[in-house]
Amino acid sequence: MLAQRLNAGLRRVPVWPLYLLGLAPVVWLLAQGLTGGLGPDPVKALEHRLGKTALQLLVAVLAITPLMRLTRLSLIRFRRALGVLAFCYIALHLLVWLALDIQFMWPEIWTDLTERPYIMLGMAGFLMLAPLAATSNDSALRRLGAQAWRRLHRLTYPAALAGGLHYFLSVKAWPVEPLFYLGLIVLLLALRVVPLPRSRPGRARG
Repeated sequence: MLAQRLNAGLRRVPVWPLYLLGLAPVVWLLAQGLTGGLGPDPVKALEHRLGKTALQLLVAVLAITPLMRLTRLSLIRFRRALGVLAFCYIALHLLVWLALDIQFMWPEIWTDLTERPYIMLGMAGFLMLAPLAATSNDSALRRLGAQAWRRLHRLTYPAALAGGLHYFLSVKAWPVEPLFYLGLIVLLLALRVVPLPRSRPGRARG
């Protein structure tokens, strides 16, 4: 009964404020960059924070299904919004790298893409998520059909893993934070193979 009441309340919650809240840090980061608040290398700091936020949003997307199985709450609408926000941050992360870091120097971009594994993984993750962002709407769901749409959106799993490996390989040492994110992604993906028990309503007593 509690889950039913909560789900009824969640259906009345609009999704659009989530997009506003999710993109608000971008404005703050840009303001910090313009006022010198991102340190001595603002481009690298902006690039890193955008990428890290994208990874956090991908982790949140992967966590939605286990959370629904445990709590029986219907969070599908919010998962779609989190996925779109994750793609927006990845696109901004890529744009900062291309425009501000590499400054559209195409020979250097090609060298990075072919010689640095973490750049390859990051680009692969972006390319996998691009069709998902383009079809994250009810119109695309109707055109593709539910089964085809779900199969396409399973690309979220390898894309998230590519993002975790991209972060892990982009650092030269073995810091705790990239290992934590990569381990969390692997754990959430493993729950797809060994699913959590579904929450069941308590039995009525005679």
